[in-house]
Amino acid sequence: MKHIVAKQYRENVNLARKKLEGLATPSEGWLRTVRKALGMSGAQLGRKLEVTRGAVSINEKAELSGGITIKTMQQMAESMGCRFVYAVVPETDVEDILMKRARLKATKQVRNASVHMALENQLVAEGKLVAEVERLAQEMIETSPSDLWNDDE
Repeated sequence: MKHIVAKQYRENVNLARKKLEGLATPSEGWLRTVRKALGMSGAQLGRKLEVTRGAVSINEKAELSGGITIKTMQQMAESMGCRFVYAVVPETDVEDILMKRARLKATKQVRNASVHMALENQLVAEGKLVAEVERLAQEMIETSPSDLWNDDE
C-alpha cells in the first residue's frame, strides 16, 4: 500500500511539473501584471481591499522580493476576481531526483565497502563496482528506505 501511495504522490507532482513547465513569474510580478491586464489602478484595487494605493504598491514590491504572505497574495488575487495558486515543482521528474539521490548514497556505500575490501587485498573490478552502484540504487528506489535523505552516511 505504501508503494501505491508514493506512486500517486509522484504522479501528482510530475503532472504539476509538466503543466507548469516554462511558466515564469513576470518581471513586474503576478499581482501588478494581472492588475494592469485588468486595467485596474492601484487606487481601485486598494479600495476593493480597503487599503491605500501605497499599500497595494508595497505589496506588489513585496511579491518581487519574496516578502509577501500567502494570505495577502490570496486576498489581492480574489479582489481582482482571480484565484491564487502556488506550487512547489521540481525541475525534473520525481523519479529522476530519487534515482540521483539513490545513486549518490549507493556510491558512498560501495566506495566504503571497496576501501575495506582493498585493505584485505580483495580488489573489485571497476565495472563490477558500477554495476553494484546501479543495483543498490535500484533497490533503494524499490524499498524507499527512510534514510534515503539522511546525509550522515
